[in-house]
Amino acid sequence: MSSKGKLRQRNPQPEASTSNYEYDQVQEDEHHADIYTSPKSRSGIEKFFEGSQGSIIVVSALTALAFALRFYKISHPDQVVFDEVHFGKFAAYYITHQYYFDVHPPLAKMLFGLAGWFVGFDGSFLFENIGDSYITNNVPYVGMRALPAVLGSLTVPVVYAIMKESGFSTVIAAFSASLILFDNAHVAQSRLILLDAALIFFMSLTIYSYVKFRKYRYMEFTLEWWTWLLMTGFWMACTWASKVNGILTVFCVGVAVLFDLWDILDVRKEGHTMDYFYSHFLARAGGLILWPFIVYLSFFWIHFRVLTQSGPGDTFMSPAFQETLAGNELLMSSHDIYYYDILTFRHKDTKVFLHSHPDRYPLQYEDGRVSSQGQQVTGYGHNDTNNHWRIIPTKSLPETGRGRIVRNNDVVQLLHMPTNTLLLTHDVASPLMPTNQEFTTWARDDYTRHNDTLFKIQLAWDAPENEPFKSKSGYFKLIHVPTKVALWTHPKTLPDWAFKQQEINGNKNPSERSAIWYVEDIIADQYNDEPADRDEDQRPVKVPKSMNFFKKYIELQLLMFQHNAGLTASHPYASGPLNWPFMISGISFWTDNDTQKQIYLVGNIIGWWTCVVGLSVFVGIIAADLLARRRAMDPIPDSVRNRLWNNTGFFLIVWGVHYAPFFLMNRQLFIHHYLPSHLASALIAGSVLNFILSDTINYPISYATSKTRLRPSQYADTGFKGLATVLGYGLVLFMMFIYIAPLTYGTPGLTGEQVNSKRLLSTWTLHFAAKKTHDS
Repeated sequence: MSSKGKLRQRNPQPEASTSNYEYDQVQEDEHHADIYTSPKSRSGIEKFFEGSQGSIIVVSALTALAFALRFYKISHPDQVVFDEVHFGKFAAYYITHQYYFDVHPPLAKMLFGLAGWFVGFDGSFLFENIGDSYITNNVPYVGMRALPAVLGSLTVPVVYAIMKESGFSTVIAAFSASLILFDNAHVAQSRLILLDAALIFFMSLTIYSYVKFRKYRYMEFTLEWWTWLLMTGFWMACTWASKVNGILTVFCVGVAVLFDLWDILDVRKEGHTMDYFYSHFLARAGGLILWPFIVYLSFFWIHFRVLTQSGPGDTFMSPAFQETLAGNELLMSSHDIYYYDILTFRHKDTKVFLHSHPDRYPLQYEDGRVSSQGQQVTGYGHNDTNNHWRIIPTKSLPETGRGRIVRNNDVVQLLHMPTNTLLLTHDVASPLMPTNQEFTTWARDDYTRHNDTLFKIQLAWDAPENEPFKSKSGYFKLIHVPTKVALWTHPKTLPDWAFKQQEINGNKNPSERSAIWYVEDIIADQYNDEPADRDEDQRPVKVPKSMNFFKKYIELQLLMFQHNAGLTASHPYASGPLNWPFMISGISFWTDNDTQKQIYLVGNIIGWWTCVVGLSVFVGIIAADLLARRRAMDPIPDSVRNRLWNNTGFFLIVWGVHYAPFFLMNRQLFIHHYLPSHLASALIAGSVLNFILSDTINYPISYATSKTRLRPSQYADTGFKGLATVLGYGLVLFMMFIYIAPLTYGTPGLTGEQVNSKRLLSTWTLHFAAKKTHDS
């Protein structure tokens, strides 16, 4: 492409000598083009908007509009909406210091807690149900919603700044910013106590910082270069710490850095020795790996320092973790267990008690297998005397004192008190699972099967060898010594012959994570045969214990990953990633049946489809250029091609890295997961519009040093046609925004016919739609 409308030939670089020339590095891929546009030849209106004053006016107008659209009627609805039930609740827990568990990192939720505290929220309202009234409960919810509204509003000028720093004109930068400014989905997400506004804001700052860093690439290792490298790492850490899928921004920058390092490794470029490469590698490793990880860790450190009280998240954590929380049940009522104590054992997951009764297994099961006809051992959901077991030593004990405490890896016997029989397992198939072993009991005074009654107490969570076995907090596995099977249960119940109680069996995989039990209670001795010699001064320890920060962090990270992967349940508004760019479906956030109002998350269909077209056109341009160059044709000026590959190509990486991984996930997915990619597609759409409107670009844009020599500069010539195009498109975009606005703001209420008119795609599942009638 050229201004003369024909393919151009490559010409040697002219020598530059005037002050109208900017810098470019000799060995860099940015080449000058055959087409030069003098700033003096541009129209007055273009000169105005490209100047600092015009740019400030434009970005100020965009920012003011962004704040107006996101704060408009922000107090409506005055009820809990969609996932405010989660993130509002978590903010309350920060204020009351109660420990909670969530699959997402803590930064955005801590900011909500800070905002709530700042506006006077006391944390007493827990956002239990969608539709709960804020007014009735005196919740300063507008102040909390203001935080994402501010972040969502500021995202618009950041998008503008990304495009300007990338070398695009004010008009093109305004076009990309308008795609976010007038997008209904971005506005809806930014008006509620949700995480996405923070995620997208920090992600946009990461992109901006990396673009600035790249512009200083000729000023390597200067203060400015280090500043933007570290700023990229900081905002990247904030993105990751706001929401779990923020880690995709980390991967995105990682991919871009790999391309960068690959270029630095090129031996054909002057001065690119291995020492030079290593210095760049170490700088990026420090600034984009070590530094962001420290920042990310710091948010968790604050998280643990604030949440010091027992709360609803306790049960997700290990006993050692729980005992660091003030008021935790394990901390308050946990006792050391002594030999000859009478105990009740409970399964951690299903909560059934280890139970036995005199009834025996039937001789033959329904599938023809034969049992031992031994005494039944089952899982029972209620507390009664058939749950009582005495812990018997298999080693010599001192007469008194703490030497009689049961400890990790001790081998013991469990005596069922009502029947005076010992717990036993053997190589007989269990009733419901032929692959697992049957559990039964054996007469205490019959020593012929002594070895089969031996079990090891194996405390969970990598407890030390001599760690005392405790009630409540002493999560453990009971491992059969001869066969190495673990005492285990599962929710399926036994037939009527076992009173439909839960099956207990021996799992042959001793590392099974669900084979965890704990001591529910230490029972006062009512059998009067072998009393436990317990020290009289044993009382619950009330002072919270300490735990290494990194142990707490690793434990929480593993749980976050496991539970996030486990979100596989179906949801009526879940959707697949293939549908997202085309906005096939949305999400119902809130409804009011009395007034027929609703909030339905859906984007501006004109803007989203424009972004899809922009993506398609960009891929087509790159493919056509590759094909033409393969045939020795040169249709695009070098500087324009470089901008398409290096700058718009980076935006494509951002789009792809934030989009493609969702195709590999089995968890619940929603259209709001596409919003980071939508922002990247808006950047690509702006670049494509610049390519269509102009033969030239603002070039070069990187900061020069003494290592570079002068090269001819050029300026984008979008002219009046660019301004008219963007203004006309912006007006259409705004009109579509207003048309969908009742679904975005949840007001005014719509009649059934009006709801039908707003359903621009038949796949949108709007509420209160009028039924269609057909003439006979």
